[in-house]
Amino acid sequence: MSKKKILIVEDEESLLKLESILLTSRGYEVKGVADGQAALDAIGSMKPDLVLLDIMLPEIDGFEVCRQIKSNDATRHIPVIMLTAKKSREDMARGEQVGADWYITKPFKSAMVIETIQRFLT
Repeated sequence: MSKKKILIVEDEESLLKLESILLTSRGYEVKGVADGQAALDAIGSMKPDLVLLDIMLPEIDGFEVCRQIKSNDATRHIPVIMLTAKKSREDMARGEQVGADWYITKPFKSAMVIETIQRFLT
């Protein structure tokens, strides 16, 4: 069985490393990028099984990245989990509007992130 591929989009380097280690140790194939345009490029080339997406990103924010993923017939099936410090009701509602499948706020518990990912990938 091939490894499930996860794209992590996180501009904070320490968090990107932490999330990458966490998911690699669970047997996932992980690619990390630090901005929205790189995320969109990676989705086309890597074809991830799931995207873990921060909202506050340079250039293109996570809301727009998610909107583009979900509005494209070739990628709309990919689950998008927003993982962000933005925790207002408005932010969560906007995440839902652009098609996010789940919304986790920082600081997060690693176990919750793993459980959520497993729910979408099994």
